[in-house]
Amino acid sequence: MADLEIRDLKVEADGTELLHGVDLELDKGKTLALMGPNGSGKSTLAYAIAGHPAYDITGGSVHWKGTELNELTPDERAKLGVFLAMQYPVEVPGVSLTNFLRTAVNSVNEEDIPVREFMTRLREEMSELGVDQSFLQRSINEGFSGGEKKRFEILQAALLRPELAVLDETDSGLDVDALKTVAEGVNRLSGPDLGVLIITHYTRILRYIQPDEVHVMFEGRIVASGGPELADELEEHGYENLRTTA
Repeated sequence: MADLEIRDLKVEADGTELLHGVDLELDKGKTLALMGPNGSGKSTLAYAIAGHPAYDITGGSVHWKGTELNELTPDERAKLGVFLAMQYPVEVPGVSLTNFLRTAVNSVNEEDIPVREFMTRLREEMSELGVDQSFLQRSINEGFSGGEKKRFEILQAALLRPELAVLDETDSGLDVDALKTVAEGVNRLSGPDLGVLIITHYTRILRYIQPDEVHVMFEGRIVASGGPELADELEEHGYENLRTTA
């Protein structure tokens, strides 16, 4: 059994079925890329794995390290090592970045990390990701640029040390420099204890983060799977061919 095992997954939102029987496997230590056009169901799959309450699993199952996630709350999944970097990180005025991160780390670890130790780790990770130290005094994502928001998502992952990282279009809205910085942050986290699912439209982030497998989603189903060369084919031919083969 794979560490992440998704079987015949059906998901709906607002009474509309968005996933129509998805099968996917991912082991720790591996990186998978999930590609597809807008509206194909990629983000729906990410939300279903993380436990977003607006997305109802109506059939099939999601297992992580042998535990079924279907009925678990998002925080219960986080404590099992599941992390979602959101496509559109929200602003939370009045909640400081520092307090949020320390609370999250303490919650997942179920113990209080000494403030000095936490701040040392935080500053080190911020430096690696090119996040200015002045952000320690700011509220979550308030006034952040698109690139800064995405850096903050990876900063969270660096501190939480998940075992499964679902990156939902982390490359969207990034210029080349920001893309490289975020990709380097993901690569620093990669290793035998982390499985990565990269969700993206484009191949550009895959130039910096090498996937072991590439899967293509179209109209709520996985319609093609292969190695990194599949992403190159999509770059050359686009998704239009899927409309005739799906």
